[in-house]
Amino acid sequence: MSNSDDRQIGRDSMFLLADLRIDGVPGEQRVRVRNLSSGGVMAEGVECAMRGQVVWVNLRNLGWTKGAIAWVRSGRCGITFDAAIDPRMARSPLAVGEGTPRFVRPPLPQNEVALLRKI
Repeated sequence: MSNSDDRQIGRDSMFLLADLRIDGVPGEQRVRVRNLSSGGVMAEGVECAMRGQVVWVNLRNLGWTKGAIAWVRSGRCGITFDAAIDPRMARSPLAVGEGTPRFVRPPLPQNEVALLRKI
């Protein structure tokens, strides 16, 4: 696929937070995802990134996804993924689990509401 073909992949504009690891740079960075497609992501707030570096992006509901920096400009960068993802997963609500904060869990069933204590 040529570079012009890559740009034809449908992408969604959005605002998500993600963590970014850059190969050779210690620690993780919190970045803002501005758009996302099955083949890559545009991230904002990136520091210390250079074109061609290997990176891992921790996307909501998808986990760590490996890719490479395609371009860097004014605190933003384009990342191409090594393998295609399903971008709908990142847009879907967080999965409920032990680590899920109470405010994003589904409401209590009506029969359990009576067990709550009034403050």
